[in-house]
This record gives sequence, structure tokens and C-alpha cells, in this order.
Amino acid sequence: MTSAASTTDSTDAPADRATETEEPVQRAWQLRLRRFGYTARPGANISTRLVPPFTEPGPRLWSALGVGADRAATLNRLLAWAGPLLVALVAGVLRFWHLGRPNKVIFDETYYAKDAWALLHRGYEVNWPKDYNDEVIRLGSDVPLGHEAAYVVHPPVGKWIIGLGEWMHGFTPFGWRFMTALLGTLSVLLICRIGRRLFRSTFLGCLAGGLLAVDGLHFVMSRTALLDLVLMFFVVAAFGCLVVDRDKSRARLLAQLYEDEDGVVRPDAEVAETARLGLRPWRIAAGVCLGLAFATKWNGLYILAAFALMSVLWDVGARRVAGAGRPYLAVLKRDVLPAFVSTVPVAVATYVASWAGWIASDDGYFRNWATTAGKGGDWTFLPDWLRSLWHYEYEVYQFHIGLTSGHTYESNPWSWLVLGRPVSYYYESPAPGVDGCPADAAEKCAAEVLALGTPLLWWAACFAVAYVLWRWLFRRDWRAGAILCGIAAGYLPWLMYQERTIFYFYAVVFVPFLCLALAMMIGAILGPPGSTERRRIVGAVGAGVLVLLIIWNFVYFWPIYTGTPIPVDAWRARMWFDTWV
Repeated sequence: MTSAASTTDSTDAPADRATETEEPVQRAWQLRLRRFGYTARPGANISTRLVPPFTEPGPRLWSALGVGADRAATLNRLLAWAGPLLVALVAGVLRFWHLGRPNKVIFDETYYAKDAWALLHRGYEVNWPKDYNDEVIRLGSDVPLGHEAAYVVHPPVGKWIIGLGEWMHGFTPFGWRFMTALLGTLSVLLICRIGRRLFRSTFLGCLAGGLLAVDGLHFVMSRTALLDLVLMFFVVAAFGCLVVDRDKSRARLLAQLYEDEDGVVRPDAEVAETARLGLRPWRIAAGVCLGLAFATKWNGLYILAAFALMSVLWDVGARRVAGAGRPYLAVLKRDVLPAFVSTVPVAVATYVASWAGWIASDDGYFRNWATTAGKGGDWTFLPDWLRSLWHYEYEVYQFHIGLTSGHTYESNPWSWLVLGRPVSYYYESPAPGVDGCPADAAEKCAAEVLALGTPLLWWAACFAVAYVLWRWLFRRDWRAGAILCGIAAGYLPWLMYQERTIFYFYAVVFVPFLCLALAMMIGAILGPPGSTERRRIVGAVGAGVLVLLIIWNFVYFWPIYTGTPIPVDAWRARMWFDTWV
């Protein structure tokens, strides 16, 4: 096994401009911070710092398994994909198992499943009769569909994604949950691969994906037709694209640096400040993914801004390591404009394109505003559809900032990390012998779908967030900073809306980054490179116990994640806090 601490610490710190082996000079403030664990910025081995190698299982493991060196190299390459695919397969089996249960329209599926069906057949959302959910379940794909346009407050991409499942499997609970289950499974695969690239460790990457596979909130959201899981998928995909872009751009920069006769790469200020890094398709792909995120829910805008800034700062770090004396100026000249064009305009164009069904329609809500109530004015040179769309967006913005009506399951973002107020999507009390309730039950059963993160995972993640914050501040570890950026971009903006009605399940957007943080902390528990065998054993036992407890915790709460009827006493035993009821 390989720990996070055993991977190369590829910090984005300035290289010493004199020689490769010269120790960096520490300033007074750096010396004072050493008591908190601050380490000096490394000045050696530019090649490793720009393009860190992937770690592999040690020879002792392969020899114990009777595997030769040549075969071990082949197995290492296979494990890079086989491990993540195996974890994703387990996650997929869990998510697709009895996906159509409960055979009901639960929670906000009453909006998004219906809107998706309307988009498929009308190109825009329509109004539905009140209290129509039972008819939807009874009639399925034969349900009558109206033409009257509905006022909706979320962009269409998430509903188009849900509608794709309905197109393949019909207007049924399985159909409208199919794509979220698929994206939930694929997001586990993405986190395995992203974690592997971040930590340079297949083991830690698979651990991060495995933790995501057994998180209760991610699991429930993967089995429910809501928009937030779709948003999370595109955010994770964008993050992965940017991490790949970081690796490839740094490899291009390294290839332009001078290598001396001893094969040692030397820093070069001129190359570092003037090198062009060429076309960066992975950054453009990130722009498309961020546009799709924004076109699913508007809070994707905060993530777009955070990730774009993070990507530019990575370029600053790369040029600094390569020897740039003024890396910010170099990035301003060479990288900022291409970075902006690759992300922001691409994301905006993707967002506008997502409204194609509404633009092509004649009856969409506010579709003809520019030719009726909005006729005239200073912007008539713009196409009517664009002016109508802008008005629609303005009205939606006014709705969101004014949403203060109370809800039974609303929660303050300050309570999210400690699971203060989860959301009940579905609850019924079947009698003994009815709808799966054991016939010998002493009283009625409880069948609930509760959007609740796996408690031990989330509470351990609170410590992991503190750990990665420390590692970013005092160890100058870019990986910790990247993870923190994902958490902050998905979480902190909600703290600005203390009066708005918001819910805990919005946190699913940053759950993958909590799992990456926890995997990084577990890697540190396993022990740093050079640890004694006793230290490794103790670390492995501690890490193993933590992971097994998290898995047990997920299994324990399985009935209230899946709506499985259980005796009411068993249900009460799982309500650890009054605020969970």
C-alpha cells in the first residue's frame, strides 16, 4: 500500500535560481511557522516537481505474491484501470439494485421527472394537474401531456439528462432514475482516476472512489431524479479535466527546459517566462463541463469561477518551478487570455445552447416576451429569442434571491458537515404483512428514504478537511489546495444566503472532494516514506479499522437509504438525533 505522504510532494513553489542542490533560504516568518509543521519549499529535482512519477507497490508485496518483476510492471499498468473499474462496478450494483423502488414519485421528482418528460415531447416544460402523481405511476408513458408552458426556475440540462433515461426506459420510476444512477456510478469511476492522478497512487485513488461509493447522501441522490447529482457529475468531470490539463501542460513546459550533460534539468528564467504551452483541449473540455454544470443549476457559476482561478494559479506555480522570476507577470502575458477563452466563453456558449429546445419552441414560458410585453427599448438590435431568454433569466434570479418560505426539512449550511438536518424523501408506515413489512412485526413498520450522508464518513471528513487545510498552508501541497477548492466552491457560497430556503442535499456537489480529503488523510495515517515496519503496521490497522467502520455504517443505514420496510423500533434506533426525524 502507498500512502499520500509517500507520493512525491510536487508543490508549486519557486525553484532556487542558483543550483539544483542549493538549500532554499528561509525567511524569519518561515522559521516561526516551523513549530506548526511548515516545511521549506523544495529547491531540487525540477523534473520530479513538474511531472511527479506514479508510485507502485513495493517489491516485497510482489515477491510475497510470487510475481516476477516483468509481470509486476504489467500488473501495475492493468491495475491503473482494473482497480477503478472494479470499484465502479460495486458502486453500480448498489445503485441499480431495485432502482424502481419505491414505486412512487418521491420528493422533488414531482417536478424534475415531469419536466424531463415534457422536454422530451414539447421542448419546454408544461403545467401538470395538481395531485397527479398517482396517475403518473398508474399510466406511465401513456399519461396525457398538456401544452400550457410552465414557469420553471432551473436551466434545462439536468432535466434533459433525466429525460434521456425516460426515453430509454419509459415514464416510470426506473426510467427517470436511470441516468442519475448511471452518473452516480460514473462519478465513482472518475474519483478513482482523479484520486490516482492527484496522489500518484492507484490504491489511494480507489480508496477515494470506494468511500464515495458507500456515502449515503451520494447513494440516495444517485437513486433519485433530482438535479444536484447531475450537477455534481459535471463538476467532478471538469475538475478531472483540469487535473489532466495540469499534468500535460507541465510536461510540455518540462520538455522545453535545458537538460545538462548529467541528465539533470536546470531552471531557465527565459524559457519559464516565455514558453508557450500550445493548444490545451482538456481545459476546453473543462469549460464545456462547467457550462453543463451551470446549465443544470446556477450555483455552478461559483464553481466555474473557482476552478478557472485555480487553473491559472497552477500555471503560476508551474512557471515558478521552471525558474520564472516573475511568474505572475509571465502567466498574465502567456496564459490568462487563453485560459479565459477556454473556460468562460465556452461555458457561456454551452449554457445558451442548452436552451435550444425552448428557443426552437413557439410556446415556451416567456418565449415571446420580446415581441409582446418587452417590445421596444434600447436592445432591439439583439435577436428576439435572446432578449426573451435574458428576461426569463432575470425573473428566475429574482425568484431565487427571494426564496424565503419555510420548509420542514430546510437546514442552515453551518450544520451540513455534521449532518444536522437530513432530508426525508419518502416515508410510509406499512402494517405487518403488507408491502414488505414482516408479518411478525409487533407494530407498523417504517419505510423511509432519507438523504443522509454516512455519518462516520462525514464526521471523519471534518478532521480530513482540517488536515488538508494544514497540509496546504504549511506543507505547500497543491493537492490539498485543489481538494479544498472543490469543497469551498461547492459549500461556502451557500453561507451567503442565510435567509434563503436551502437544503442539506445540496452538499452532494462537494461530497467527492470530502472523499478525496479523507483518502489523503488515511494515506497519512498509513505512514510517510521511510517509516519503520512497526509504524506501517500500526498505520494500516488504524486506517483499516476506520474504513471498515465506515462501510459498516453504510450497511447499517442501508434500509433508510433504500426505503426498505423495517420494524419501527429498528427505524428509531437509526434516528441518532432528534433533528433526523
